Amino acid sequence: MPYLKIQTSQTLTPEASQSLLSSASHLVASELGKPEKYVMVALEMSAPMLFAGNDAPAAYLELKSIGLPESRTPELSEALCNLLEQHLGINRARIYIEFADAPRAMWGWNGATF
Repeated sequence: MPYLKIQTSQTLTPEASQSLLSSASHLVASELGKPEKYVMVALEMSAPMLFAGNDAPAAYLELKSIGLPESRTPELSEALCNLLEQHLGINRARIYIEFADAPRAMWGWNGATF
């Protein structure tokens, strides 16, 4: 159900990438109260990015989930920014996050929808 896509201008070692992916998966499951077995996290590194007119490290995240409550987005933003500051050293002022609540009928899995 939950899907987190992380795009960043940073480049990580394979070990650091795996650590970020694992931490992000656990964080999303924990914050949304969803089983981690349904969480998917994708990482796209070395994306050319320009934010606020310069190419300092930046990131764009998309978090989509069924039943994503709008009231929780400030907490989720805080947690995700902390995660990227910790793993990538990106200043939170250089991180955009798009949140999306997906209707069950519009989210497919295992040959069906939720």
